[in-house]
Amino acid sequence: MRPNEPARRQPNAPAERFGWPLAPPHPVLRQFEAPSTPYGPGHRGVDLGGSVGEPVLAAAAGVVVFAGTVASRGVVSVDHPNGLRTTYEPLTPAVTAGQRVTAGAVLGHLRPGHPGCAGAPACLHWGVRRGEEYLDPLGLIAAGRVRLLPWEEVG
Repeated sequence: MRPNEPARRQPNAPAERFGWPLAPPHPVLRQFEAPSTPYGPGHRGVDLGGSVGEPVLAAAAGVVVFAGTVASRGVVSVDHPNGLRTTYEPLTPAVTAGQRVTAGAVLGHLRPGHPGCAGAPACLHWGVRRGEEYLDPLGLIAAGRVRLLPWEEVG
C-alpha cells in the first residue's frame, strides 16, 4: 500500500461487528470444522453452552429469512447486508420470516435437544455462511480495539 492510499477491506471481512448470540458466559463446547467437500463431514458452526429458555440474540442486524422447524428443531436464519447468513438452533422462534431485526434482538429462546451437546443444560448451534461456503462464526466476533493511554506519573 502506498502512502495516502486508503486501506482496502478484505472481501470476506464483515462490514460490521457481530456480537455473541448468547449472553455471557457462553462457553464454546464444540468448534467449527470445515468440511473438505460440500457434502463431506464437518461441523458447520460452533456449539455454545447455555441454559434452557435463555434468549438467543441476533449477532447483527438483518432480515429473518426462515423461522420454523427443521427435523423437529426450531431454527432461525438471518440474512445480513454484508452477504452473510447466520443460523441459530435449537430454539423456540420469537420472530417471523421477513422481519427486520437489529443486533442483539431476541430471535427466540434456547431449547434442549442439540445432538452431541455435552457440558451444558442446552447448546446453541450457531452457523454462518456466505453463499454455499460455511465459515467459522467465531471469526465474526471482534475482540475490540486496544487503546493505549498516555503515561501519567504520580508524584
